[in-house]
Amino acid sequence: MKVSHKAEEILERLWIITEEGGDNAAHLEALSTTLDAEELLELQQMTYIEVKGERVYLRPEGREEARMTVRRHRLAERLLMDVLDYKGSGGNERACEFEHLLHHGVDTKLCTLLNHPTTCPHGKPIPPGTCCEEARATGETGVVALTELKPGETGEIAYLATGNEKKLQKLMGMGVLPGSELVLTRRFPSYIFKVGHSEFAVDEDLAKEIFVRRST
Repeated sequence: MKVSHKAEEILERLWIITEEGGDNAAHLEALSTTLDAEELLELQQMTYIEVKGERVYLRPEGREEARMTVRRHRLAERLLMDVLDYKGSGGNERACEFEHLLHHGVDTKLCTLLNHPTTCPHGKPIPPGTCCEEARATGETGVVALTELKPGETGEIAYLATGNEKKLQKLMGMGVLPGSELVLTRRFPSYIFKVGHSEFAVDEDLAKEIFVRRST
């Protein structure tokens, strides 16, 4: 049975509070809901949650749906913020809207398109899907920061995770553009890499904002 959009939002918040925040339940106020809210009753009828007083508990039956809801939201953030360049609160709002469309395998297709990212733009983990496990089993580790490469490794530039206009212009001036091939030659004292026939050096902070797909 498909969960309504509002119920998905409750599951998402509940997962973050209990699974990532370390609490065993969430207060109704933290979930932006009330005892008589339709979406809360919906989740209770599906046995996904249990309500005791003002506290809401995530039941084992609802864990996977909650986990996948968080996964869809964070994949949507990656697409909108990194690829489509929607930043800040606007990007998060659009991700909230877009995540509800990522059902029926669309999330798997998006994850594969993004090469199985492990974190959202805010650094929070993206719960892996079956496609991620299969990719790792075959040696496809997904998109990583330039700092994760070893000297001699090659990668295709996936995206630039900087919102700083000057940094972006600097990287673009180097030819550091999505789709270009990059070879890391040194990691110390600076990250030195080649793009085409040119060689460049950047500090660690800037290297962390260049994301590449490792070549197999």
